[in-house]
Amino acid sequence: MTNPNTSPRELLDTMLGYLGFVIEIEVMQNEAGNLVLQIYTEESRRVIGRDGEMLEAIQFLLNRLLQTRDKDAAKVIVDCEHYRSMREDRIIQRVRELAERVRATGRSLQLEPMNSYERRIVHNAFKDDPDVATWSPDDSARIKQITLLKRQPKSEVKHAAPPA
Repeated sequence: MTNPNTSPRELLDTMLGYLGFVIEIEVMQNEAGNLVLQIYTEESRRVIGRDGEMLEAIQFLLNRLLQTRDKDAAKVIVDCEHYRSMREDRIIQRVRELAERVRATGRSLQLEPMNSYERRIVHNAFKDDPDVATWSPDDSARIKQITLLKRQPKSEVKHAAPPA
């Protein structure tokens, strides 16, 4: 069990220290008000892991430890040298390029499977788009894919019903 007075930063530092990492941790807050622990290290590729998997595992473990202490503990985001924000930008840029194809052809396009975090990024990027909508099956579905669809203009929707 962890010391109840240990801060998330100290806990992360201890965890990664046990794994042999020499790190600096900067504490910040994101736009949503979540605590972000930004890791700086010579071994950033090892901390991040393949496709961010190690970073996800570190974040998961840290949050589980914090929740064992306080079941209502706010979720802490763990990042390494701004990997998450750069990855978000790359995902949005790639999906916007695909959305242009949907805009031009009017045909829907299914994206590659993504984790829930990445799907949320994509849904938020298109929530106010007038031409392209996103759709994904509910969480019980086996395959977690998003489909980009051409939105029907509101004026066409109104005229679609025959006059009474």
